[in-house]
Order: sequence, then structure tokens, then C-alpha cells
Amino acid sequence: MEWKLAEAKNKLSEVANRARDEGPQFLTRRDEEYVLLTRKEYQRLAGEEPNFIQFLLGGPSLEGLDLSRDKSPMRDIDL
Repeated sequence: MEWKLAEAKNKLSEVANRARDEGPQFLTRRDEEYVLLTRKEYQRLAGEEPNFIQFLLGGPSLEGLDLSRDKSPMRDIDL
């Protein structure tokens, strides 16, 4: 649905409820246009990626992985 910004300000709860229930709501002011949508819809459209910490924490578990250093001598090679 399309709303004039002044009308949307007066009916903000209704506009927000419609964005949740019906999808994006279009707001206009003079020659400018805006879209009100839910955060979930925005994230879906924007394809937001996790930050670096979320990326690392979301990876596979390293539990049980042996990270100890092999202390055996290196092998001899001919150069």
C-alpha cells in the first residue's frame, strides 16, 4: 500500500502492522519515496552476512582435534 508520509506518521502502528502482515509499505513525501518493511524481510532481501565473530563461532566444532606439534626430527633431503 502507498501512504503519504504525513498520513503514515499519524497511523504508524497501522502502517507497521501492515508491513508485518501484508508486506512492504510505500511512503511518499514530495518527490522522495521510502519503503517500510520488517527487519526479517530486510535481512532476507539484503542477504546480510554474519560478522567475522559470528562466522567463526558458526563453523564446525574443533573438539577432539589434535593440535599438538609433532616433535619428531625433520627428514633429510638432498639439495
